Amino acid sequence: MEYQKIIKALKKTKANLYQTDFLLTREKSDDQIKQILYVAEALRYFHHHQLSSRCFDSGLAVSIFRDKSTRTRFSFSSAANFLGLGVQDLDEEKTQLTHGETVRETANMISFFTEVMGIRDDIYLGAGHTYMKAVAEALDEGFQAGVLNQRPALINLQCDIDHPTQSMADLLHLKNHFGSLENLKGKKLAMTWAYSPSYGKPLSVPQGIIGLMTRFGMEVSLAYPEGYSLIPDVTVLAKKNAAQSGGAFTIVDSMDEAFKDADMVYPKSWAPYRVMKKRTELLRKNDKEGLQDLEKECLTQNARFKNWECTEEKMKLTRKGEALYMHCLPADISNVSCKQGEVQDSVFEKFRIATYKEAGFKPYIIASVIINARFKDPVRLLEEIKKRGIKRVGF
Repeated sequence: MEYQKIIKALKKTKANLYQTDFLLTREKSDDQIKQILYVAEALRYFHHHQLSSRCFDSGLAVSIFRDKSTRTRFSFSSAANFLGLGVQDLDEEKTQLTHGETVRETANMISFFTEVMGIRDDIYLGAGHTYMKAVAEALDEGFQAGVLNQRPALINLQCDIDHPTQSMADLLHLKNHFGSLENLKGKKLAMTWAYSPSYGKPLSVPQGIIGLMTRFGMEVSLAYPEGYSLIPDVTVLAKKNAAQSGGAFTIVDSMDEAFKDADMVYPKSWAPYRVMKKRTELLRKNDKEGLQDLEKECLTQNARFKNWECTEEKMKLTRKGEALYMHCLPADISNVSCKQGEVQDSVFEKFRIATYKEAGFKPYIIASVIINARFKDPVRLLEEIKKRGIKRVGF
């Protein structure tokens, strides 16, 4: 998308995200989502043309990862660095949290010069989003009491409910692949469960996808075997979104049915909602024996559905056999990362570069969320960066 077209589209959104957190996609309006996408595209343009996008003279971007991460961790660091912020990862094992320091206290102590804080907390169902709200409330208190000169913006880098930066990166990927957001209307997306030889994968990716894509007129088909349902209110929201946007949302129990005439497919494993609830209870009790029994039970259940694999035969069911394969990565690739998994090796290899490009949108999305939260007039900022014309490298 040409730069001037991006700015023109951005001006039409008239959205305001200044001094706000980004915790759940559902809390943001369509215009606010579009604004994040357009700013991300402008930043992508700057990077492609080697223009410096540094808009902070100093300040920290603090990351708190309570679960393992590669893409999101590096995307957050890259985005912060791209904008001129220093990055500090909080390792809870190396802080006073292990000596009883409260979340309320820690949130303030790490925020004196902090511009933005990114948190991933997706292990405990019913706890991740709650933890982020607790941090947000502590920051509010610190700012209002004069402890903090400024209130850092908080970004959800994945919780138990949603993975906003992933779903928005996926949406931007689709926008670029199909040419525009308008072109996504009527397109069918198959968000399906897929077999994995591991257990305990969060629900947040499929929940984020069905919650966001249904807002843009897409026909979303959610497929999973019996017992692998998502958080109930998320599917209710997806139905509501589809009705409002003119799209569609259906739940089926067949991967083949979901793939039929699909324009894009997103086969991804996740743990059953009931399993995640039980897992949370066991984790809180530190019941190691119970967790081992639950894992064994879940893996046995997973093994019943090894045919839920994205194969070349299933891809032939899609529209003209040419659907776009999507994945948040890392995928469980049959005969590569495991004996049998989510996707056949030949299918993944065909779309491997496409999935890398899909992942490549995330740093720009995160950088956009930061800019929108910290600058009152993103359009003016982008225009100043363009006019400044400082080369990021070279002459």
